[in-house]
This record gives sequence, C-alpha cells and structure tokens, in this order.
Amino acid sequence: MNGTWDEARLVADGFERVLVELEWYDGPRAGVVGVGGAPHYFDGFGQYTGDGAGGYRVWPVAAEAAAWEREQWAIQARWGARPGPDGVDPRYDELTALLAEHRREPEDARLLVGELRNTGAGNDAEGTGHWFRWQL
Repeated sequence: MNGTWDEARLVADGFERVLVELEWYDGPRAGVVGVGGAPHYFDGFGQYTGDGAGGYRVWPVAAEAAAWEREQWAIQARWGARPGPDGVDPRYDELTALLAEHRREPEDARLLVGELRNTGAGNDAEGTGHWFRWQL
C-alpha cells in the first residue's frame, strides 16, 4: 500500500471505497465496503488465524443497518474533526447496540481476497481514503 491513488482511477480499475472503518491495524481490518456495488461488512482478522494474506470474510449489510452504519460513521467523523476533550454521544451508543447483531459474522460469510489502495484522503462523513478491489 505504498503511495497514493486517484479516486477516478481506482473506480475505473474496479476498486470500491471503504465506507465505514470499524477496526484498524496497519490498515482497515473490519468495516463496511462496497462489494459489487453493494455494501458489505468485511473482517480481515482471519488473516492472522489462517485465511491467508489479503483474505477477508465479507457478508451483505441490510439496508437499515447500512443507514445506521453511515449515521454512526458521520458522528465519529464529526467527533474526530473537532478539537477538545472526548465527548459522549448518546445516539452513537444507541447505534452501537442496534448494530451489534448485524456486525457478527454469519456462517455463510464469503472469503474474498482484497487488494488495498489509499488515496491519501483522510476520513470524512462519506468514508475513508481506503479502497478495495475484490477477488474470490
């Protein structure tokens, strides 16, 4: 993941933007990303337990959960952009509870290999600067 990439070129090359980042360790490890144009959860922690390098478990996000994820991400992006001490957001906590069931990996999650790129853009309410291209 060296360098930065132009978004228009990434789209043309079949990459899809990480919309929500739930876990990060040397790059996005879990969150919501497009897969075939539809939002999916992804979880890359299996890379450390036998799925292999670049392997991610992915499963579709229900429409209601996708809206909640985007709402919570926007709250987090606004919080991260403001100076000052940590705050409390009751809606963020409410969304965490609503989303817990959706974020659990189902037994039928697919294993895909994700090629990762970064535009160099930071996080904002629309998503992150990370993009994936998926292969079976």
